[in-house]
Amino acid sequence: MPESNYERMIRLVDEVFAVKNDPTQLDVDQEVLERLKKLHAASVSEYDAGNGPVAWLLVIPTTHDLMLRFLEKEISEKELFDLTPENAEYDALYLCSAIVLEEYRQKGIIKQLAFTAIEEIRKDHPLNSVFTWPFTREGELASEAIARMASLPLYKR
Repeated sequence: MPESNYERMIRLVDEVFAVKNDPTQLDVDQEVLERLKKLHAASVSEYDAGNGPVAWLLVIPTTHDLMLRFLEKEISEKELFDLTPENAEYDALYLCSAIVLEEYRQKGIIKQLAFTAIEEIRKDHPLNSVFTWPFTREGELASEAIARMASLPLYKR
């Protein structure tokens, strides 16, 4: 039996981010997903083409101070997540992760998911910047395009 889209997505996450081998990265599980949604409902997005997810996007709304600490490598990705307070005013957005199955790439799915997430978060928070820690050239290009679409400065680790 062929792998489901969900199984392929999980495998792709493991291949790209290798979080099991890096304790400083955010290892996303159900508890992390629930806390992300508490930070803001738009923190977790997926695109389903009809037979399961083909794209996932995670963003972390946070503070400017935590963004700077992360960019300066004073704190890890996991610490950024853990230190981000709930029910705070967020002025920075971390473009945490974006995964798309190969046959769905270059179709603007992640850009649209991100733009929608940013617009939803902006309804509640005064976002002034976005930041990223790109693992691939595609991720870097997507982050740049997302920042342009949202008219926000982009900072890279």
